[in-house]
Amino acid sequence: MKTHAAPKSEPGTPAEFRSLNVLDSRPEERFDRLTRIARRLFEVPIALISLIDERGLWFKSVQGMDTKETPGDLSFWGHAIQKGDLLIVPDTLLDERFKDKPLVVDKPRVRFYAGCPLYDPNGARLGALCLLDREPRNMGPEDRDLLRDLTTMVEHELTALQLATRDELTRLANRRGLLPLAQNALNLCKRRSLPALMLHFDLDRFKQINDRYGHAEGDRALAAFGRLLLDTFRKSDVIGRLGGEEFVALLSGARKSSRLGMVERFEQAVRSYNEEQRRGYDIRFSVDLCEFDPERHHSVLDLLNGADRHMYKPS
Repeated sequence: MKTHAAPKSEPGTPAEFRSLNVLDSRPEERFDRLTRIARRLFEVPIALISLIDERGLWFKSVQGMDTKETPGDLSFWGHAIQKGDLLIVPDTLLDERFKDKPLVVDKPRVRFYAGCPLYDPNGARLGALCLLDREPRNMGPEDRDLLRDLTTMVEHELTALQLATRDELTRLANRRGLLPLAQNALNLCKRRSLPALMLHFDLDRFKQINDRYGHAEGDRALAAFGRLLLDTFRKSDVIGRLGGEEFVALLSGARKSSRLGMVERFEQAVRSYNEEQRRGYDIRFSVDLCEFDPERHHSVLDLLNGADRHMYKPS
């Protein structure tokens, strides 16, 4: 079977997904509604919204097919994302790129495919809206325009979700976006018997910055702290601002003993920032660490409020 390279994410794309808070998240009616509309409008058995990250492709909404994710090198949608415009495959058995794909030779035995790429407001490709049929067919100009219009509606929903779940000041996930995303990551760790570590950060002496230098300077310190968190921790870590001067990072697949080095690296990043900026004050922080125990921690809030948290005070 021929294979094709998985689609490459563009610079900045993973960071965009981290702020959108949609990867590995629960199904949502706002997106399921659009795939249902797509099935009815185009009279196809399968419609889906696929998104791309570093691991491959993941489905935010699927109608008519059970699977939730697929490797990029086995997919139609990866080609649509790479193409950057509509990809129409009237008959997969007549197309050398797709005739031996698993979805063609095995269930659901796809014979027709149409995909339109999804873009974020900055022009980065995020995924695709896809139509699949078990019979060969084609799409005329009017249907192609209709698919583009429906794709624009999906993009608007992604942008609306971003605005609702992202902290405007730091560009991190806000509490509304953070908690469900972190819970999904925690559920994944539990299912796969993976460790996890919750870090709960507080900016120390933050009130003094506001009182002495003004709230604009306080906002600048919060935004800088958020950037340092994103730059230091892994792309797979869930990072957000709970509110005020409180921040959280959930590290999946990380034990406390092995991640203290990451906290120390973050401490060094903050120290370097302070030395470079010299704004008359230093950003200082303290952090509580809580190691995930599936027997005691049944939710993200259990981790945040756990009595077994241990304080790490940077030097």
